[in-house]
Amino acid sequence: MIRILLLDDHPVLRHGVRSLLETQSDFEVVAEAGSVEEAAATTQVIDVALVDIDLGDDVPDGIEGIRAILRTRADTRVLVFTAYDSDADIVRALDAGAVGYLVKDSRPADLFSAIRTAADGGRLLEGPIGARLLERIDRPEDVLTARELEVLRLAASGLSNRDLARELHVSEATVKTHLHHAFIKLSADNRQAAIAVAVKRGIIRL
Repeated sequence: MIRILLLDDHPVLRHGVRSLLETQSDFEVVAEAGSVEEAAATTQVIDVALVDIDLGDDVPDGIEGIRAILRTRADTRVLVFTAYDSDADIVRALDAGAVGYLVKDSRPADLFSAIRTAADGGRLLEGPIGARLLERIDRPEDVLTARELEVLRLAASGLSNRDLARELHVSEATVKTHLHHAFIKLSADNRQAAIAVAVKRGIIRL
């Protein structure tokens, strides 16, 4: 049996996903959590964790959930299962230790396959998301780096350069350098224009 944890802040959605997964004879949902704290506190043995990126306002997000799960369960395989597919979210999730990334409009068969692939030790980097990651590898000079994505994502939330520097533990000069590189890659003249282009292209989300 593949033992599964569901981390999502919507109880109705968790119930629906659980019902769907338990149509498979080799799946068992052994734990559900609506927050990072609940996920970290579970005592069940977990083979695969399905984690949503967005866990509501003013709480640790799914990226912290991935880290919290892997801190105490290094052998657990984490799949992101979310409504969002921006480059920034994908890169953050993979950097945190996720082995795959699916959006919630995926077909049930694709979700089942992803869980089995993850449980067998594989990674799920196929389809449109995989193509975008390959583009990052093949043309690194044309895409935003992970740090540039993070700076632009935080800038879009309204943080000043000083706040960005404090949040990322770097100097304001470093922040300005990252933003400058992002402006060039996005053909934007300023912060607002760069954010608008990035949102339009699905690179970041507001």
